[in-house]
Amino acid sequence: MGIKTPIAANPLRCRADLELAFNQLAKPLLPYYSAGGARLELNGSGAGQAPDVAQMEGFSRMVWGLAPLAAGSGKIDDELLQIVLKGITNGTDPGHKEYWGEVADYDQRLVEMASLGLALAIAPQRLWEPLSAEAKQHFYNWLNQINARKAHDCNWLFFHVLVNVGFYKLGLPHAKDQLEANLNRLEEFYLGDGWYEDGVNGHSDYYVPLSFHYCGLIYAALMKEEDPERTARFEERGMVFARQFANWFAEDGRALPYGRSLTYRFAQGALWGAYAFAGVQPFEPGVIKGLYLRHLRWWLSQPIFSSDGVLTVGYSYPNLIMAENYNAPGSVYWAMKAFLPLALPEDDPFWQAEELPLPELPEVTVQQAPHLVICRQSERDHIAAFNAGHRSTNEHTHTSAKYEKFVYSASFGFSVPRAEWGLSQGAFDSMLALSEGDNLYRVRRKNEETDIDGDILISVWKPWRDVTVTTYLVAGLPWHLRIHRIETARELDVAEGGFALPLDPSLVVSRPSGSVIGLAGFGSSGISGIHGYERAELISVQSNTNLMHQRTAIPTLQAMLEPGKHLLISAVYGEPGAKDVVNPDQWRERIKLSVDAGQIMVASPSGKEIIIRR
Repeated sequence: MGIKTPIAANPLRCRADLELAFNQLAKPLLPYYSAGGARLELNGSGAGQAPDVAQMEGFSRMVWGLAPLAAGSGKIDDELLQIVLKGITNGTDPGHKEYWGEVADYDQRLVEMASLGLALAIAPQRLWEPLSAEAKQHFYNWLNQINARKAHDCNWLFFHVLVNVGFYKLGLPHAKDQLEANLNRLEEFYLGDGWYEDGVNGHSDYYVPLSFHYCGLIYAALMKEEDPERTARFEERGMVFARQFANWFAEDGRALPYGRSLTYRFAQGALWGAYAFAGVQPFEPGVIKGLYLRHLRWWLSQPIFSSDGVLTVGYSYPNLIMAENYNAPGSVYWAMKAFLPLALPEDDPFWQAEELPLPELPEVTVQQAPHLVICRQSERDHIAAFNAGHRSTNEHTHTSAKYEKFVYSASFGFSVPRAEWGLSQGAFDSMLALSEGDNLYRVRRKNEETDIDGDILISVWKPWRDVTVTTYLVAGLPWHLRIHRIETARELDVAEGGFALPLDPSLVVSRPSGSVIGLAGFGSSGISGIHGYERAELISVQSNTNLMHQRTAIPTLQAMLEPGKHLLISAVYGEPGAKDVVNPDQWRERIKLSVDAGQIMVASPSGKEIIIRR
């Protein structure tokens, strides 16, 4: 397990605290810089990119925090500054053994150029001017490779934009036409309501705030005079998105774990700092400051560090099982994007504002672009995202777990499979898992149809070509309802998982008829079989499958289905901080359900009614 470091005691209330936090994160890295300074040689597992590229990645990701600190005339450890200047000099020198190399199309180094472009744009006095004339030319030549290489047709296009804005700000030759073409292409990914898709048919996940809006607001701040129409558009979209994005955050600062690249941790809330940097105010400054600082405080109190203070791969604890193929040991330092407000002086309104709580947020928020309905139980500070699912998929690691579960909770987290054998290894929380009796389970990965009607979500998916599942979710907290119509040409074992409950010595398990409910110090989780299930049990799953909790158990309903048509109905419960065992029929207080021979009638908490033919 990672350990807490002195940074956990940092109050993170003001600019000086944030400056200290950057230096607290940076200092443990000093011994890991290579002799030439161009690589960050962290110990750990391998990734999809070659080791030298991964080490260059670690170097560049630290610059996301260093550049704003340098721009804001902050105190930088002189050893760190000299290493970085040496690293830029040697990494871009074709004659040096630590040269970062010739870049290919779709190369990871194209991503890593963006922080260096930002450094040129906002902190040339400390990260450009000290270089020799020869080093400046090498630096420019190496970065300029981005103008001759293809980038993935997604958020990557913004990295090209930042590099060329850096060139422009220094009066260096830049690819004006390609810059304009990429900005126009990025426009085509806009979906409305502040949301982008990450490339054609891509997901709308944390890459929207972390790349599209984050980079868009940087562009708006730096290019307002040169490109007023586009920058105004970026600002307006950012304003609209903030009112959507605030719903992803709990009052204590934690955010919804959803989608890929979650090991970047407090990059989740980096956008709030970008609003401050760009002077864009979707809420009053104190509200933005509160969202930003509470998020950092929550993250930096988690055990996410190694014994020497280096950030680990994982989510709320070190965990390689949940990682992406592209997560190298230094990848996690994309989290440094959260330090953008260090570019602002102490007297900026953002730093002078009194920290305020969350704005007033609705109990239920429908977000069509990411296919989510966000529910908030304020008295427990619990937020959960109910998910209609997507009609496309990809080859990223654990895509089903990261994008296709029925619900994602900021408190209970979600789980990824450890291996392929059985319910313990599969860790199927918030999923319907189906097997042909061979103990190998399939879950929802992509959908034939999806729809959201208020607080009711509908999807049609086919785990096999001759098995069709139509899923209806009735969203709500602490209870929600799941209904599945299954048409199958084969015998199936099915397992319906609720929220994963952290195992605790105080755990008490209650098994009312057809239900299982666990109560521990953390809270309570349970599931009740209403129709079609045969048994309920609390399944202890393998360790380190859940992103939030190292050891968990999942309340699970099971049944065996013959070929034909079937109906499964369950009520699922999750409540952090609960102190008493809940009545398994409590869901009936908010959700109305009637089942007869021909149809099912459901009335949701909001009063939405649907009729489902059996």
